[in-house]
Amino acid sequence: MGITRRDLLKLAGVGALGAIAFNGCRIPDRELRVESPVALPEDQVTGRDNWYATLCVQCGAGCGVLARVVEGRARKIEGNPDHPLNEGKTCARGQAAVQALYHPDRLLSPLLHGQAVDWETAMAELAGQIQQNRGRVLLATNPLRGHNALVAQTFIQSIGGTLLAYEPLEDTVLRTAVKGLFGQDTLPDYDIARARTVFSFGAGWLETWGSPVRWGRAYGAFRQGRPGQRGLFFHAEPRFSLTAANADLWLPVRPGMEGVLALAVAYVLVERGMAHPPAAAQLTGGQGLGALTAYQPERVAAAVGIPAERIREVAEVFGSQRPSLALVGGSALAHTNGLFNARAVLSLNALVDNIGREGGIRFNPPPPAGWTGVPPAPFARWRQALEEMRAGRVGLLIVRGANLIYGLPVDRGEVEEALTQVPFRVVIGPIADDMAPYGDLVLPELEALEAWGTDWPEPGPGYQTVTFQQPVVRPFRDGKAFGDILLEAGKAAGLTLPWQSMREAVQDGARRLFALRRGAVRAADEEGFFMGVLQRGGWWDPQATGQGRFTGERLPATPPAPQFAGDAQEFPFHLVPFTPLGIHDGRGAHLPWLQGLPDGTTTVAWQTWVEVNPDTARRLGLLEGEWVEVISPRGSLRALVYVHPAIPPEVVAIPVGFGHQGMGRWANGRGANVFSILAPLTDQETGAFAWAATRVRLRRTGQRQRIPKFEGVVRPVQLEERPIILVTKEA
Repeated sequence: MGITRRDLLKLAGVGALGAIAFNGCRIPDRELRVESPVALPEDQVTGRDNWYATLCVQCGAGCGVLARVVEGRARKIEGNPDHPLNEGKTCARGQAAVQALYHPDRLLSPLLHGQAVDWETAMAELAGQIQQNRGRVLLATNPLRGHNALVAQTFIQSIGGTLLAYEPLEDTVLRTAVKGLFGQDTLPDYDIARARTVFSFGAGWLETWGSPVRWGRAYGAFRQGRPGQRGLFFHAEPRFSLTAANADLWLPVRPGMEGVLALAVAYVLVERGMAHPPAAAQLTGGQGLGALTAYQPERVAAAVGIPAERIREVAEVFGSQRPSLALVGGSALAHTNGLFNARAVLSLNALVDNIGREGGIRFNPPPPAGWTGVPPAPFARWRQALEEMRAGRVGLLIVRGANLIYGLPVDRGEVEEALTQVPFRVVIGPIADDMAPYGDLVLPELEALEAWGTDWPEPGPGYQTVTFQQPVVRPFRDGKAFGDILLEAGKAAGLTLPWQSMREAVQDGARRLFALRRGAVRAADEEGFFMGVLQRGGWWDPQATGQGRFTGERLPATPPAPQFAGDAQEFPFHLVPFTPLGIHDGRGAHLPWLQGLPDGTTTVAWQTWVEVNPDTARRLGLLEGEWVEVISPRGSLRALVYVHPAIPPEVVAIPVGFGHQGMGRWANGRGANVFSILAPLTDQETGAFAWAATRVRLRRTGQRQRIPKFEGVVRPVQLEERPIILVTKEA
């Protein structure tokens, strides 16, 4: 017998599916007595809402959120004020989780060779394939943390296959640099709120990089949280991004020269006696300023595109207005010399002696209980995986959250050839993305608001934190959680797995935390502890902080020059791809709220555009809204011209994330895929994808349309009564 509507209302009201209402948002008892749903007519809605603490998975930050549920439907997402990462704040992507839940194009049922089947048939087929392909399974996922990572690791260990995580704009370079300089396996936190000077190189920390909600909150404190003291912010990046627009001084550094700029700053610090002596001795091999001669500002100014006087000015402020903090990320790491750039920038923190100090770098400890995540594999490893597929060494490919056909910078035919050499392919996801047509078996996955899970945010807040995810509504579609699919199919195939379901795995995780007898949640027994972590949205221990020290070695006497695909004469422009606020690297392209979110500087939405300097546009005869062909050594795409007054003449910029063939009605066929024209260059030391190392040229098409943007069509001009106070870009 099916559940009645009244039953559903009762379940939703008193905590369906084991969800626990958040204490701080509980309905007053007097209202519960007056509005008891038991006494209401069947067709009358109660209007009562419940708030449930859970996890946001719309990006990789791992914020804690509260979901407002009314009549069994999720209506709104807010930040969890109790969570140490985001402290009650959230972002536009987090808000869109509700739209993802009720997306009309979510898969309705499993598909076996394109035909709808029931779950029993689908799981029997998957179990059979697992039995046939022991030792020949490749599980390709997005980067995993929490119990999804633990289940995937256990599954692969049991079957004897390979687990690889894929992320188009991987952070391999940053992880390698942090490991080499500080001996850390986890990414550090940055104490922006208590710094006096922040100098970021390519890191869009006010947009999409790292933990933007946490750092956006810290930015408010950095600027206005201390009476009489406003933090100074410098930002070096070839593109004028939203983060650059918020800086006191934007330095339009030439692509790939961020590390040289950082060491020019280091030169001034040592020269002026502002460098921490032990760190200076480590980085110069005890030779002092003579070891940094190649980075003297007057020698490198032309190469980095910043006047020597300006470099010295910034360096002296960075060295004197302490605590000072240096960040690096984004396009600064996406070059063939990316690791050099990362090491150079992060070494500035040692020179201003901020390691482990207030206003500096704070290390994050590893997750509790010996847990480990699955970070993204470098692009070079994925090329090897394609070879393994082509050679027939993969018998079963299971893909979840890894859009290989969309994001890998190799010819589409090369990826298709590799995929077709795998005898059986399984694609798991809530919606049919670009990979779905290549799946022999396509399995609908539950959204995060429907499923169990955990997460340890990375970067974390400086101490051990585990966020708990619980189902806040009944499944909107007939799907299963990723972890449940692996556990159920693995069990049916005879694998030895420690859990029967994701709920059981999460409960086991709570038991392990309870056994630690420390942290923010305490209870007399395991059951009470589990209820406690669900109520608070997680577990954290401010006393379990990370420890580390600077272990950097001598800097290279001569900087490695960045390499670019494309001759400078034939392809005169550096292409700088960037992640737009809404759809990020494409993971949010199926959501109309995120498609419609205007870019932070251009206000363009819903379409792929290319940002072009006014002088360049004038020279090429380009107008705003004109379709141009952007041509690289690897291919071409069409984009609308946006004449950007602040982008350097030798640079053009294009957002990533558009141009899907799949992902539902709002993403399919909209815009162009930038990854399709990026050259497959890699960082020389890590093998990571150098996605900012491609040159392009522009070709007019003669076609034009009105560009979809929110700003007006009249170019802003200087008003006589409102003079310019400060010009932050060199002429």
